[in-house]
Amino acid sequence: MNSLALLLLSGAILSISNSEAQTKKSDPVKPTIILVHGLWADGSSWSKVIPSLVAQGYKVISVQNPTTSLENDIAATQRAIALAGGDVILVGHSWGGFVITEAGDNPQVKALVYVAAYAPDNGETISSLSDKAAPTQLTSFLQAEGGFISLTKEGVTKAFANDLSAQEQELVFSVQQPTSPEVFKGVASKVAWKQKPSWYIVASEDKTINPDLERLMAQRAKAKTTTLKSSHVAMLSKPNQVLEVILEAAKHVTQ
Repeated sequence: MNSLALLLLSGAILSISNSEAQTKKSDPVKPTIILVHGLWADGSSWSKVIPSLVAQGYKVISVQNPTTSLENDIAATQRAIALAGGDVILVGHSWGGFVITEAGDNPQVKALVYVAAYAPDNGETISSLSDKAAPTQLTSFLQAEGGFISLTKEGVTKAFANDLSAQEQELVFSVQQPTSPEVFKGVASKVAWKQKPSWYIVASEDKTINPDLERLMAQRAKAKTTTLKSSHVAMLSKPNQVLEVILEAAKHVTQ
């Protein structure tokens, strides 16, 4: 091969290498999706959403809340944020919404997704929030044991996961984590939805948190709102629709 051919070949290789480098450099880094469960649940409540997120290239962390106090649950989510090591989206279900409202103050957090969740304002508690709408059936199905509160099986089937199959309801009941009464003393002090873009899923058939309260919280947070005909556990009864909302938030962050 003569010198001219070698020169042309070298130039072509260099051009391809530069093109590949620019492509890699321009590919957006996907945020980590951190999922935060609610009361009387655990990290497995996201089991129908996680595989699809992973399949689309997202790193996912499903937090295991101790549900012993607001401070302890915030700390669990903060550890997950630190572990992610980059941009994150916080997704909170039910009580998990209270947690992400506080933990979302972290600069790594780029968006919030509420799934039939509490989105408190400064100074609010679960009790003061609940007073803004008619009570639901849930309180009729709580039982205390050893200083913790759990949900009866009837509560799971009638007020918590009422649109799931009997087999799925058994699983929800079996994996629930008892809740300390200290949780209900938590007072919101950092309100991330005032600074971060937010999405909210209203569960129109919710018998745990009044759907009217969900709509109120979504509206005042100026969240992009989706309404699903679902029980309280929308991520289990309508996983594909919940996934769509999470992906929409993720794409917003990576644009």
